[in-house]
Amino acid sequence: MRALVDTTVWSLIFRRKETEQSDAAKRLELLLLHDSALIIGAVRQEVLSGISDTLVYEKLRIELQRFSDMPVNTEDYELAANFSNICRRNGIQGSNVDFLICAIAHRNSMPIFTTDKDFDLYAKYLPIRLM
Repeated sequence: MRALVDTTVWSLIFRRKETEQSDAAKRLELLLLHDSALIIGAVRQEVLSGISDTLVYEKLRIELQRFSDMPVNTEDYELAANFSNICRRNGIQGSNVDFLICAIAHRNSMPIFTTDKDFDLYAKYLPIRLM
């Protein structure tokens, strides 16, 4: 099963040292083994942001180049804005990137793989699946 992987999960495997103890990291490794982990450009940017060590940044940038960005189109941005509006009407705030992830996952009929509990809130009002 293919899954759109959120920043929180990519960070587990590429930016943190405790990956061997994390269930999410093990599940990501399995997705990677089956070529089923997908990324979008905005998530790539989030994973790479905030790395002050140039060598660490370059190593991670090169590592992430193994994965092609899923295409994002105008309809995805419009749906992301609609999802944001739906959640906001229900008292839930979220980031633009989170709602873009929701829109792309919905359009492609795939689950979102995340450890971010905000997505549990979004799933109450949006037609998304989480794994």
